[in-house]
Amino acid sequence: MRKENSVELAKEFLRRKFDGSEYFSDKPYEKEYRYEHSVRVANIGKYIAEKEGLDAEAMVVACLLHDISYCGKFKDSEDYRNHGRYSAKIARPFLEELGFEPDVIEDICYGIAIHVDDKADFDGKRTAFALTVGDADNIDRFDAYRIFENLKWIKYDEMSIDEKRGHTEKTIAKLRKYKELEFGTKSGHELWREKLDLQIEFYQRLKHQIEISDI
Repeated sequence: MRKENSVELAKEFLRRKFDGSEYFSDKPYEKEYRYEHSVRVANIGKYIAEKEGLDAEAMVVACLLHDISYCGKFKDSEDYRNHGRYSAKIARPFLEELGFEPDVIEDICYGIAIHVDDKADFDGKRTAFALTVGDADNIDRFDAYRIFENLKWIKYDEMSIDEKRGHTEKTIAKLRKYKELEFGTKSGHELWREKLDLQIEFYQRLKHQIEISDI
């Protein structure tokens, strides 16, 4: 039988894994970002699940655990690409402890496994539920906070005027192409386009400011 406080237990499990991580021990900012990102993804997943009539509790748990393998240390880019599959392996026994139904566990684990590169190391179904785990992750990665993260990461403030202009132009073109990506649900796709429109408007305004900073 499914435990009544599954969401709280999942949050505690995620926090415990991150707090006990040797990798995160000297990276407090990265640890908090990854935890907060997971919670944001869970809230996005809940919104979509409720709109689409999916299992909202299971969706929140799936999204909370989608990046739990960050508690380990990725040796290379291959490890990073595998982090969805690693997360599914960590999540499965915990989901069994929570008492989730076998078919729900399969849906959760498959959604977690494919959220990085659309591939899993076990057979599963591309249900609306499974696809929404990755959809919610992508939606958060293209929301307002990620604008700040991306500009900080590339050291935008240290670029020349020409470099700033070039970056904003490339970003706007990329965001427009992303609007055509297919999502697992209508609600997810609508939310995705809303977030992209927000980013496009921001970068268009930024581009305009860059242009009037030079004569």
